[in-house]
Amino acid sequence: MLSILDRYFLRELAQTVAATVVVLLVIVAGSAFAKVLQQVANGSFPASVMFQVLGLQTIDGLSSMLPLASFIGVLMGLGRMYRESEIHVLASSGMGPAGLLRPVLILGVVLVTLTGVVSIWLGPWAVRTSNAMVAAANRSVIAAGLDAGRFVELPGRGGIIFVDSLSRDGSKLGRTFVATQRAGKDGQTHLKVVNATAGQLYQESNGGGRFIAFKGGWQYDIPLGTDNWRRMQYDRNDTALSDVEADQDDNPTHAMPSLALLRADDAAARAEFAWRIHAPPFTLVLLLLALPLSRQSPREPRYGRLLLAVVTFYLYFVLLMLGRAQIGKGHWHNDAPMWALHLLVLALAGWMLWKQYSPRRLPRSRLA
Repeated sequence: MLSILDRYFLRELAQTVAATVVVLLVIVAGSAFAKVLQQVANGSFPASVMFQVLGLQTIDGLSSMLPLASFIGVLMGLGRMYRESEIHVLASSGMGPAGLLRPVLILGVVLVTLTGVVSIWLGPWAVRTSNAMVAAANRSVIAAGLDAGRFVELPGRGGIIFVDSLSRDGSKLGRTFVATQRAGKDGQTHLKVVNATAGQLYQESNGGGRFIAFKGGWQYDIPLGTDNWRRMQYDRNDTALSDVEADQDDNPTHAMPSLALLRADDAAARAEFAWRIHAPPFTLVLLLLALPLSRQSPREPRYGRLLLAVVTFYLYFVLLMLGRAQIGKGHWHNDAPMWALHLLVLALAGWMLWKQYSPRRLPRSRLA
C-alpha cells in the first residue's frame, strides 16, 4: 500500500518525466525528419511513405532517448522540491533516504520495463517494418506518386512520366509516355522520349535498381542543339528509374530480432545485442544517480546541477558506446566490462547518497 508521500512523489516525478519525454521526443523527431527528407531527396524511397518511416524511426530512437528523459525528469522533479524546501521539511520531520528511494524505484520499474521493451523488441520491429515499407514502396509506381492521366516527375529526378491507366498494385501500366534527360558519351545532353502501349515495373533481385519494361512502342534519342535525331521501334524496351540508394548509416544487425542476435556468432551481432540488453540497467542506474545529484539549496543556481548531470550522462553514455565498439571490433568477447561500468556508477551513486544522509560529526572545539 502506497503512502500519501509515495503517491505525491510518484505523481510529481511522473509528470516531470512525461514532460521531458515529450520535449526530447520533439527533438528526436526533428532530427529524424531531417534525415528522412535527405533520403527522399536522394531517391532512397518515395515521399508518399515519408511520415510512416518518420514515425517508425522515432520509435527506434526511443531506446536511446528514454534513459536520458528519465534521468533529466527525475533530476528536475526532485530539484524543484529541494529548491522549494519541500524535501528539507520532510527530512526534518523524520523522512530518511528510503522516503525518496522507494517512489523512485517504483517509477524506475515502469521506466526500465518500457526501455527494455523498446530496445529489445519494439525498436528492431520498427526498423524491420520501415525497411519492408520502403521496399514495397519502391516496387510500386503508385507509391512514387504516379497517377493516371497526369504528368508526374519520377523519384530522384529520373524524368517525366505519363500513363493513361494503372493496375491496382501499381506495377502494370497502360499507354505510357516517358521523357528523360541524360549526358551522352559525346558530352552533349540527350533527351530520351519513349512511348509504349503497355508497361510493367520491376526491381532487381537485390532490391536496388528499378526498371520499367515498355512493350510495343517507339523510342526517340534527341541530342539537344543538333538535328541528328534517332528513332527506333521496339517490342520491349527497359528504362531504368532512379536507383535505390542505401543509407550510409545502415547497420544490418540493427534490424535483426534480438533472439536472432543471441544465436549469431559474429562480433557485430554481439555488439548490437549487448547494446540492447544494457539499455534497461543504464536507465535504472541513471535514476539512482539522479537522487544525490538533484540535492541543492534554495540559493543554488537552478540549472547548475542539470549541467553537471548532462556531463555525467554524456561520459557514462560514451563509455558504454566505447564498450560496444570494442565488442563490435572483436577486441572484447563479452560485455563484462560494460556490467562493471554499471556497478561502478551504481556504487558512486550509493556513496554520494550515503554521504548526504549520514550523520555529521561536529568538531571537538564546538562540542566543548
